[in-house]
Amino acid sequence: MHYVLLSLLVVGALGGVPKLLRPRFHGRIVGGDTAKIEDYPYQLVLRRNDYFECGASILSENYAVTAAHCTDGASAEELSVRAGSSFVDSDGTIHQVTRIHQHPGFDINVLDGDISLLEVNPPFTLGSGVQPIALPDSDMKVPVGSSADVSGWGTTTEGGSLPEQLRHVVVQIADQEECNNAYGSITDNMICAGAPGKDSCQGDSGGPLVEDGKLVGIVSFGYGCAEPGYPGVYTRVTALRDWIKQEAGL
Repeated sequence: MHYVLLSLLVVGALGGVPKLLRPRFHGRIVGGDTAKIEDYPYQLVLRRNDYFECGASILSENYAVTAAHCTDGASAEELSVRAGSSFVDSDGTIHQVTRIHQHPGFDINVLDGDISLLEVNPPFTLGSGVQPIALPDSDMKVPVGSSADVSGWGTTTEGGSLPEQLRHVVVQIADQEECNNAYGSITDNMICAGAPGKDSCQGDSGGPLVEDGKLVGIVSFGYGCAEPGYPGVYTRVTALRDWIKQEAGL
């Protein structure tokens, strides 16, 4: 890809050993299956200077949502999204980003508040492969152990090539305290999920984590991919729902 990954060194709670955490830019859905956009019509490809950058999700005809680390340092002119396609580099429609609403509380050092809203033009034309994802209620509880679906594009093996077709994997919501014990830096704006041999990874940054038809998480970061004891970390949408609705006029 066209630039070097950002690396974050944090001290893990297990033995105090420094762990290398990476925002999930370029990588893979681990242990998943191919998917069709008709089954994930909210899924978007976020492009920077016409190159694949991250995932994103449709919120309305005029707004999309992604991770703030995908937009940090970028101008709106550099960004666009592809909608309505199962494929990362073909089909569907292209929509220019006209304005970035990056969360004011975003902290690149710990990836807290890792969310940005994108205004697009032309607006999305809703249809069978283009639909907004529902937001959860702010008081919605996402039970530990419940299944959630995460989708995106990325290589399926370490060092492999980028697949053209969308992929997805079902993971389980992890206990917040156990996740914090692993990372030592989990805030109330984060939610964790994983399963043995299954995970989101760098190529899935900014993409959706969906439970019961609602957007509960946005792919943010993790230690490795599908590492035992280290679930993937997602932006918790319920914690930031009011900001989303205010900024996007929903």
